[in-house]
Amino acid sequence: MPIACPFCLQENAAAALVCAACSRDIAVPASLLAERDDLCRKRDLAREELSRARRELEALKRVKKFRPL
Repeated sequence: MPIACPFCLQENAAAALVCAACSRDIAVPASLLAERDDLCRKRDLAREELSRARRELEALKRVKKFRPL
C-alpha cells in the first residue's frame, strides 16, 4: 500500500524512507511508533478511569437525591 508524503503529497512505496518527488525524509522511527502506542494505551486507561469515576459520581448523586433527611 503506497504512502503519501506529508510534505508534497506524492505517493511513495510503503517501505520508502525518502520521498521520490521532494527527497524529504518520510520514515517514522520505531521509537516514535512505540511512544505513540504507549501514549494511546495510557489515554485509553485514563478514559476508562474517567468513565468509572463519572458512573460512581452519578450513583452517589442518585443515592443522595433519594436519601430522606
